[in-house]
Amino acid sequence: MTCSNWIKTGALALFTVTVLSAQTKAVSTGAKIPRGADGHPDLTGVWNNATRTPFERPDTFGGKAFLSEAETREWEAREAQRWQEGATIDGGRPVTIQGGAYNVLFYDNGTGLARYGGQNRTSMVVDPPDGHIPPVLPEARNRVRRGATVAGDYKSLSNDTRCLVGNTSAVPMTPALYNDNYQIVQSPDSILIVLEMVHDGRIVHMNAKHQPPSVRQWFGDSIGHWDNDTLVVETTNFSDQSRYRGSSKDLKVTERFTRVSDKTIEYRATMEDPSTWAKPWSLELPFNSVPGPLYEYACHEGNYAILGILGGK
Repeated sequence: MTCSNWIKTGALALFTVTVLSAQTKAVSTGAKIPRGADGHPDLTGVWNNATRTPFERPDTFGGKAFLSEAETREWEAREAQRWQEGATIDGGRPVTIQGGAYNVLFYDNGTGLARYGGQNRTSMVVDPPDGHIPPVLPEARNRVRRGATVAGDYKSLSNDTRCLVGNTSAVPMTPALYNDNYQIVQSPDSILIVLEMVHDGRIVHMNAKHQPPSVRQWFGDSIGHWDNDTLVVETTNFSDQSRYRGSSKDLKVTERFTRVSDKTIEYRATMEDPSTWAKPWSLELPFNSVPGPLYEYACHEGNYAILGILGGK
């Protein structure tokens, strides 16, 4: 994995301004959430979903799906202390993630538990209720495991190592180690979602039909519609190279975006893949409004690691 140079990009700014010129003009309705001229909630803005909430619920929470305010403050205080530069855990082991690729300075994963629906969540996964992804089917286990890297063969390297796509944060939209910002630009017939991670973008086509099964894309084919005040997005037609957590090309992701205030979007995503998991599963996260802007994730420019890998160093 490589670190971004975080250099502001004029190209992205120009691209965003161009799309903004076509978006629905927001109108005042007296409601707590902004709405477009068509009456639907306006999701336009820059949003962040960074959180210390674990993806799956660890045993340390004793099976609790959420904590009280007092429990939350206590846990967050311990977590803040644990993440101090130079801190150690587990009998002296330094605080590291993913094999110690970075020191603490590089991480930008929030300061506390995710607040969703008035509850302090102990896991992003909410269904099954135990906070764990359902079992992987026996026939999918080899696919879920990351394949061995072949010396000199760049195709055997992961997508993130190759700086191809930010597929850990695209569909579904889950936080990574840093760069957890998204810019949403909304118009009546399409919605653009730009990721800060690897500066990828995907377009949600409203009230349209999916592309034929022969058309496969890195982020799939996203079709949206409004369910009252909730934006519902169904994404299918993934490339067989995308493989979210080992998924197959049969993956279907159904996302729900509900703007509950001028500062918060409640986000829910349900993953269905009968070729990978025993049953569907869901996660929930809050997206919080932030000033922005998004910065360029200059992955290729600083990706010296891949040169060393391919050179056998």
